[in-house]
Amino acid sequence: MSEEILINVTPEETRVALVENGMLQEIFIERSEQHDTVGSLYQGKVLRVLPGMQAAFVDIGARRSAFLHVSDMREARAIGAVDGEPLIPIERLLREGQTLLVQVVKDSLGGKGARLSTKISIPSRYLVYMPDSAHVGVSARIEDEGERARLKQVVTALRTDDLPGGYIVRTAGEGASTESLRRDMLMLAKIWQVIAEKAASTPGGRRIHDDLPLVLRTLRDLVDADVERVRIDSPETFKRVSQFVDAFLPDADVRLEQYTADRPIFDLFGVEDEIQRALDRRVPLKSGGYLVIDQTESMTTIDVNTGGYVGHRTLEETIFKTNIEAVQAIARQLRLRNLGGIIIIDFIDMEDEDHRRQVLRALEKCLERDPARTKLSGVSALGLVEMTRKRTRESLGRLLCEPCAVCGGRGYTKSVDTICFEILREIIRAARQFDARELLVLAADNVVTRLLEDKATNLAELEQSLGRPIRLQAQSMYYTDQYDVVML
Repeated sequence: MSEEILINVTPEETRVALVENGMLQEIFIERSEQHDTVGSLYQGKVLRVLPGMQAAFVDIGARRSAFLHVSDMREARAIGAVDGEPLIPIERLLREGQTLLVQVVKDSLGGKGARLSTKISIPSRYLVYMPDSAHVGVSARIEDEGERARLKQVVTALRTDDLPGGYIVRTAGEGASTESLRRDMLMLAKIWQVIAEKAASTPGGRRIHDDLPLVLRTLRDLVDADVERVRIDSPETFKRVSQFVDAFLPDADVRLEQYTADRPIFDLFGVEDEIQRALDRRVPLKSGGYLVIDQTESMTTIDVNTGGYVGHRTLEETIFKTNIEAVQAIARQLRLRNLGGIIIIDFIDMEDEDHRRQVLRALEKCLERDPARTKLSGVSALGLVEMTRKRTRESLGRLLCEPCAVCGGRGYTKSVDTICFEILREIIRAARQFDARELLVLAADNVVTRLLEDKATNLAELEQSLGRPIRLQAQSMYYTDQYDVVML
């Protein structure tokens, strides 16, 4: 399988696209004002202990108090206890005003604060380090038993008084040399030493350690034997990535390429168009059928329809083929839209029991490549497939869109910031395609206001680089997501 990573960098937004065989599979977006906190470590301060919920609210310096459940505390299990034994009550572990080292395991989603854990883990290229554990494990995705035994033996042998703690060998560690693993362990030990020193002197409600920024995190977590090339459209970022790869990923067999073509990098493989389509409810299938995806606060529902597909044989065969085709589309959409939590799939009803089993097996196989943990619970009495997918960050729709003021919150429209970024990219595209004295942007009042106030520096830099003026004109009849770029 051929994979490629495209990295688009602008001053306020970084976007990373994972493309498999020419088709977009995942998109990661990080904005300067919306920092991803998953994996970050904080010196938390307990605000309130809730014995009835066996949880506590903890101040980590964010707008909303974070949430810590007793099951996410390493201290809650007595020494020597086994699974199934009751946990120590949280009121015996925490008190109001107490400070403790915590890690964000789930970002703030919707109106909820971040989810915390005291089970600290620090990832590197090949390993996950657990300073408060003595366990050595190997990722379940490494299936070769001989390789699993070798990796466990190497890591166990490398553990010394200077390199204590527990380790899990990540999927990328398959085939890693002893020296590569040792190098990772030494780096993790230094990181933990710095964290421990900071934790001893940092007051509550302060950040102690951040995970890597999106671009470097992508290189660490996504680059494997399947990734053939990484293209980056920013010279500064390309230089930084090259230094990072040389220093921390010397064994990675990947080709870095600075993208310098006039055509925007996300126009390659139709990535920009795929992002737009990923915001639609309706997903067309090649056969003529389609999916309808609805994301709500409590769950996501996916409905499969035959649409214009009438088949060539029996109705049952038509339904079966539509469902099989839908399985691949569903697995891809879950990754692309980053849908998580409870997911209910309403396949078209099948009379044949063997057909139902084949569809379920096909779904299980397609989900195997999903890096997020998924769990299928089979077909319910109503013929629905119930599943869960681990959610640690906002879905694509919630990230790029906001509740629509026009429809009273029943639907979504793109946010003002998203439209501003689209307009800036459209200006670059239009200026490169057409020769004009100046460019006129027609947009809604709130979009023009945002461009003149918060994005004024970006516009000025764009004018200077293009060598032609850019004028803005507010249109009272335009909705937020309506705009035109006119060449004059």
